[in-house]
Amino acid sequence: MVKIRLKRFGTQKRPYYRVVVQDSRKPRDGECIEEIGTFMPIEAEERQVKIDMERAKYWISVGAQPTDIVKKLMNKQTKKASN
Repeated sequence: MVKIRLKRFGTQKRPYYRVVVQDSRKPRDGECIEEIGTFMPIEAEERQVKIDMERAKYWISVGAQPTDIVKKLMNKQTKKASN
């Protein structure tokens, strides 16, 4: 099953994540199909989430399942874009 999930980068206590499309059987930081965004939790609120919503919608339409955290991040970005 294909999932849209986070892939961790950065150093200890300074993480940042890439939002990736990846087979659920692969390890978290393993090979991915496509990178569609970033999440930087230690940045300012308006610069934390950047997701290519066109690609995310495409992958969801072909059966990819976003994780709970990625769903929240996508909702956060769409609310920010609508304001």
